[in-house]
Amino acid sequence: MANKRSRSAAALMAIALTVSMLAGCAGKDKGNGGASPGTAAPSGSAGSSPSASAEDLAPVTFTYFSEDPNPNWNNMQDDVSKEITKRTGVTLNAEYAVGDPAQKVALMAASGQYPDIIAAKGDIGKLVDAGGVIDLTDLIDKYAPNIKRVLGPYLSRAKYTTKDQAIYSIPTWAAVNEQKFVAGGGFELQHRVVKEAGYPQIRTLQDYEKVIKDYLAKHPTDENGNKNVGVSLNADDWHMYISVTNPAVAVTGGSDDGEYWVDQDTFEATYHFRRPEEKEYFRWLNHMNAEGLLDKESFVQKYDQYKAKVASGRVLGLIDQDWDYNDGQQALKAAGKFDQTYGHYPVTMSTDIKEPSFWPTGFMGGYGISISSTAKDPVRIIKFLDFLASDEGQILNNWGIEGKHYIVENGKRVVPKEVQERINNDNTAFTKESGIGFYWNIMVHYGDGAKDANGDYYTKNNPELIPVGYSDVERETLKAYNATIWKDLFPAETEFKEKAYGAAWNIQIPGEDEVSILGNKMKDITWKRVPEAILAKPEDFDKIWDAYQQDLVKAGVEKMEKGYTKYVQDRVALWRADEGK
Repeated sequence: MANKRSRSAAALMAIALTVSMLAGCAGKDKGNGGASPGTAAPSGSAGSSPSASAEDLAPVTFTYFSEDPNPNWNNMQDDVSKEITKRTGVTLNAEYAVGDPAQKVALMAASGQYPDIIAAKGDIGKLVDAGGVIDLTDLIDKYAPNIKRVLGPYLSRAKYTTKDQAIYSIPTWAAVNEQKFVAGGGFELQHRVVKEAGYPQIRTLQDYEKVIKDYLAKHPTDENGNKNVGVSLNADDWHMYISVTNPAVAVTGGSDDGEYWVDQDTFEATYHFRRPEEKEYFRWLNHMNAEGLLDKESFVQKYDQYKAKVASGRVLGLIDQDWDYNDGQQALKAAGKFDQTYGHYPVTMSTDIKEPSFWPTGFMGGYGISISSTAKDPVRIIKFLDFLASDEGQILNNWGIEGKHYIVENGKRVVPKEVQERINNDNTAFTKESGIGFYWNIMVHYGDGAKDANGDYYTKNNPELIPVGYSDVERETLKAYNATIWKDLFPAETEFKEKAYGAAWNIQIPGEDEVSILGNKMKDITWKRVPEAILAKPEDFDKIWDAYQQDLVKAGVEKMEKGYTKYVQDRVALWRADEGK
């Protein structure tokens, strides 16, 4: 799952991932090529952006800040960025988050010094309160036909709150008419581990633990005499959400709503760590630590150290999202160590719980792109963003340059074999050179599974192309489980009811709201107490956990839950009113 800080995380980074499902009532025909919001005319036809005038192509540079990192950003010297500049005249002087992005946004708000374009994610409220971003409603209406076309009836989901219905950020983290095919989360195991175990069922924590324990008993060290690691967690800063705390929701069958568990009937929000089911998940991690199966460095290692450890091939299991450990896995592929890369398994507390990775959200709205109140040319910026939302812009971002990164055969985009080999085995360098995927969280876009008017997929994350990216070892593992793609192992979207509020983690909350202030207090308590409980002696676990729960109550968790419940319920009411539900 993809948490709001990263998922969108995200999510954020293998950049090929998107974060939403098929949108709303009008989007029930998923990318079927019919007259729905997910169907668009091909480039150059009716529905595409009009040809730019000479004035629109005049060179201009805009400053841009994103809360998400992009370690492969190449200052627009990559192939896709150069083509975007050629077609729009725009160059971005981009700054990507380093350290705590919330602090950077808070500094902007305090100083009144803003870049032209801002991707502030859940911290947009700070900028709204400070007058740092403008209402985009009229600009979209006058200058953004592609944005209006793609979002269609879901443009109303861009409204800030029920009280303030301005559009301060255009939703870009969510994709329109998306059907997810990529299972990038769950619990990961190296292919060699499940192969040696005879490809057993991996459905419960006990199944997962057993194959790791059995493998370590036979292979305590690697070929160089270094200790193999059972499971390593990434707890460095915001990665704590992705690798340590979010999985507690998934293994207990909860929907991905960030730090909350939301009742799907009443829309009441509970700080999810207060659920007794999750206590038992953290007790299991405590047990794994006591058994010597959990990496002792999980709560002290930095992100680079975590990725390097993955790249060493010594880590048998991960509990993470693939974009978070992708750099390490790519190093394994480059070294030809495909049996030490990872598969994804729908692990839960028990077999009667459905792993919720594919719980549909509809179009989520929420996180997006904003124009600052000090921007020098808002009209030129909105036209630039509208180009990115055009078919031309989306194909550039998702596929690259025709003739170099893809070709067209029988009317369909096809990735040549030599290009696909680079994507599979040298992805980091290829991404930096090509720029493919760099703009997904800047642009309004269709999602995986959506098709253009020619019946061709907008993205490469589709059932036809996903298996092409697998190694022979990965295909061997999937075949052993009677699967073609990893999604086949997980409960399907149809086993869940689409959520009426999208995802609670991307609800826009005013910056100085008491819910946000209390949320930071709960985070500080949780990030201290959860590692303490996991690393404690098993006989001390209950005492520490009970103290943790008391700390939350004393800090005002019940008041925070009540406030967040109102935000969830208000979003449901706003969306239903706007969309006539």
